[in-house]
Amino acid sequence: MRELMSLDDLLTEIKRNKKHLEEQGVTARIVELTRISEEPSFWTNSDTAGSTMRELADLKKEVSQWEDLELSVMVAAEGEASEEQLHTLNREFVRLETHMYLAGQYDLLSAIVSLHAGTGGVDAMDWTAMLLRMYGRFCEMQGWKVEIIHQTEGEEAGIKSVTFEVTGRYAYGMLKCEAGTHRLVRKSPFNAKGLRQTSFALVEVVPVIEDTSAVVVRDEDLRVDVFRASGAGGQHVNKTESAVRITHIPSGIVVSCQSERSQHQNKEHAMKILRARLLVRLHEERDATLKAEKGETGLATWGNQIRSYVMQPYQLVKDHRTDEETSQVTDVLDGHIEDFIDAMLRKKDI
Repeated sequence: MRELMSLDDLLTEIKRNKKHLEEQGVTARIVELTRISEEPSFWTNSDTAGSTMRELADLKKEVSQWEDLELSVMVAAEGEASEEQLHTLNREFVRLETHMYLAGQYDLLSAIVSLHAGTGGVDAMDWTAMLLRMYGRFCEMQGWKVEIIHQTEGEEAGIKSVTFEVTGRYAYGMLKCEAGTHRLVRKSPFNAKGLRQTSFALVEVVPVIEDTSAVVVRDEDLRVDVFRASGAGGQHVNKTESAVRITHIPSGIVVSCQSERSQHQNKEHAMKILRARLLVRLHEERDATLKAEKGETGLATWGNQIRSYVMQPYQLVKDHRTDEETSQVTDVLDGHIEDFIDAMLRKKDI
């Protein structure tokens, strides 16, 4: 856990980061996009115009967030800031500074996140539901939109698997730090004797890539199945075969979508996820080749947890990649995972 900075130190660091934004050309880009948006022919191409306006809004928001934080720190400095205020200001600083470490090819993009229950039976499915809530809270705090794409409920409780799309700037860059196996240790609420249970859930994260040419997928390599959507969703969703499952035969990758009302829309959404997963796999294979040439071995395999959440007999959440830890388990499960993401991004460029 990072040490709390004083108000004076916060102001110094805020000014440094604002200067860094300017050096990166953010201010110049805002001026350029504003000029473009004011041209008479700007809305001739609605798709291009929409993309430009979204980028302009995102950049303005990025700058204004730093200005708002600077103002809040200055106001707090005029009085006697409480420890709670200092914690809040430090947390907001960490959230904004984390963006400075995101310079990867897809870091600015939205993300598709999949959670899968692993070893642990009903407890693992309940753990998967807890992770869905944790990531939902985190995304809400970032101002990102979350949409469930596909969800399979557990027979007794919890969730077997769920895939959701997170729409927002830096969503992939930050959430990619969460990919891997997450381990929970607690007294099982599903065990009559209240014995301690260890459960696992797998988190997968891919970027939302709109460019369909990034990965070529041949029709003959696909098997497409349609089925009735399960769970809540209204009369239409449950009575028609609108849900789609696509299997990419060469890779064995399977994706499903049931969030849309029509089979066609679900197929389009599923294809978007498939292309993203294929692209990520391509990059992983390239990285594995480079690591093999350097004599390195990968650690991101099923069963090798990246983070442990211990609720009994003591309280501790620890990331095994960075050694970042906290005893505030409830706080973490309420979505405050920014310190773990920040530590991971500071450790290396991933």
